[in-house]
Amino acid sequence: MELQLINSSKKVKLPEDIFSCEFKEALVHQAVTSYLSSGRAGTHKQKTRAEVRGGGIKPWRQKGTGRARAGSIRSPMWRKGGVIFAAVPRSYKQKMNKKAYRSAICSILSELLRQDRIAVVESLAMETHKTKDFLKTLNELFTDSIKAGLDLSKSRILVITDTPDANLARAARNLRGIEIRSPQHLDPVVLVNAEKILITMASLKNIEEWLK
Repeated sequence: MELQLINSSKKVKLPEDIFSCEFKEALVHQAVTSYLSSGRAGTHKQKTRAEVRGGGIKPWRQKGTGRARAGSIRSPMWRKGGVIFAAVPRSYKQKMNKKAYRSAICSILSELLRQDRIAVVESLAMETHKTKDFLKTLNELFTDSIKAGLDLSKSRILVITDTPDANLARAARNLRGIEIRSPQHLDPVVLVNAEKILITMASLKNIEEWLK
């Protein structure tokens, strides 16, 4: 399988075991759910009636007052009382095997390629840190997509580059839908959400080494 490089006559060969996989919706859903769940802090805490301060004495005697019997002013039925099913700190992590996780990433990449949402460029280095220059570069790279109706100002574009570029980071940080990631920091959520993915050649090789 080969893919035409943007603004070049060269073609890059894509490994079929990564970019020609069957789309497994259930596996992708599990990977996305596992990633999102692992990001939850789980630090929520509420107090039960045993943890709320006060309420150690019976507010009034059992009989003869005409009021409903009560044993504590910290009962969940009382104002400022405890919570019946109180939330306690817990971990939301969902274990997923590395082999299954990588299979899900391959499934996502294969489906993105089938939908023509992946583009490969030789390299991407910014000489300046100006946002307008970066937008000009994107307009040159996605000329065909823009003609087809792609709006860069409203689209979610993921740029995957292997070398940290301060100019690129500064130029892209003012753009709402642009996200810069390295191959080591890819996750299923950012891949699924991206409308277009721009990958450098060096990053593509890193992804291949990671998923093999």
